[in-house]
Amino acid sequence: MSSFRAFRINQVEKNSVADFEDMTVDGLTAGEVVISVKWSGINFKDVLAATGSGKILRQYPLNGGIDLSGVVMNSTDNRFKPGDEVLVAGCGLSETADGGYAEVARVKGDCVVVLPEGLSLKESMALGTAGFTAAMAVARMETNGQTPDDGPIVVTGATGGVGSIAIDILAAKGYQVTAFTGKKDQHDYLKQLGASEFIDRHTIEMGARPLESAIWGGAVDNAGGETLAWLTRTVKPWGNIASIGLVDDYKLNTTVMPFILRGVSLLGINSIEMPDHIRNQIWSSLGAELKPRHLDNIVTREIAFEDLADAFDDYLNGSHHGRTLVKIQD
Repeated sequence: MSSFRAFRINQVEKNSVADFEDMTVDGLTAGEVVISVKWSGINFKDVLAATGSGKILRQYPLNGGIDLSGVVMNSTDNRFKPGDEVLVAGCGLSETADGGYAEVARVKGDCVVVLPEGLSLKESMALGTAGFTAAMAVARMETNGQTPDDGPIVVTGATGGVGSIAIDILAAKGYQVTAFTGKKDQHDYLKQLGASEFIDRHTIEMGARPLESAIWGGAVDNAGGETLAWLTRTVKPWGNIASIGLVDDYKLNTTVMPFILRGVSLLGINSIEMPDHIRNQIWSSLGAELKPRHLDNIVTREIAFEDLADAFDDYLNGSHHGRTLVKIQD
């Protein structure tokens, strides 16, 4: 392939401008593994990067897309050979390196994961960074002692990719799951995934005391801000909160009371920087015991590569739910 299409993000007068361009491999950021990209997906981070709604890229220009799956074309890293099916999720794609919104990607060998047994290339992108993050949140909570007997787990941002997959995984493991969402029209969708209770984020009274009534065994939080502060005040003694996102706010106004009087643990979930063995372990589990039972339901939309730019508005206005798959090429 002498040239290929890429969805490239440039900076024009301090504004991000994204469009399709023709590229060659020599124009890609450095890496040891060249991949023919088959699938990608849309994460909220991708939307922020492509639309300029958030400062994601640390250099310009770059191809968008923080996730990809495909087939190795060539490699100078002896861990991979032509024909290997692989995936890359996070690892600085579309931040410091060209990402997965391109028919060809060149990435560092340390970022590449051999496709786990139990997953297809398409399924790996149905999961993507969202699924990886959800699985890592559950794994870290359980490593820190979380069990279904500790009480219900509340999942904020429940209809998003991370929230949807977290609900599915938690329910399959026997947890009672409460979905925290403002989308009443999506209750049936969330019930299919395993949610048994619902909280309307628009009407809940969060209180302001350093400690409120202890309700939750633990939490998976995609919101940050006041929602996360409320969770610290309402999680039961020795419960865990996995902090993943900042849809509400990046600031956190709380006290030390939940931590020193209830022993609550606030666990930061970073899907980018971690030892290789942890990344590989989480992906292996997503092809086996943590593979969501309702992945087909969680993928609510599949689009062609050329339709990518038209899909971002639904994320910005909050009307999307579940995961969007992007078919890059056959």
